[in-house]
Amino acid sequence: QVQLVESGGGLVQAGGSLRLSCAASGRTFSSVVMGWFRRAPGKEREHVARIGRSGISTYYADSVKGRFTISRDNAKNTVYLQMNSLKPEDTAVYYCAADPTGAGSWPYWGQGTQVTVSS
Repeated sequence: QVQLVESGGGLVQAGGSLRLSCAASGRTFSSVVMGWFRRAPGKEREHVARIGRSGISTYYADSVKGRFTISRDNAKNTVYLQMNSLKPEDTAVYYCAADPTGAGSWPYWGQGTQVTVSS
C-alpha cells in the first residue's frame, strides 16, 4: 500500500508559478515510479509527468514540456511538480499517483489539489 498526500495548489495569475508536492508513505518510496495527472472540467484525465525510481528518467506531456519539471527526493519520500509560465488552460485538479511495478497501472492515488490559473 502507498498513501499519497498532495499540497501546494492554489490560485495564480497567468505567467506565474506554483510547486506541487506529494508526500508518500507506506512503502519504500525509491522503489516506486511516481507521476502527476490532472483533470480539467469537462476533459479527460491527462498524464502530465512521470519520474522513474532514481529520478533520472522523466516523461512530460507535450502540453507542459518546457514549463513543468518533475523531481523527487527519495530521502523525504516526496515528489514535486514545479509549474512555471502557467496558463489558464492549466487549470485543473492535479493528482499524484504511484506505480510500484512501472507497468503504467497507477494503482495508488492522492486526493488531488486544485490549481486555478486566472487570465
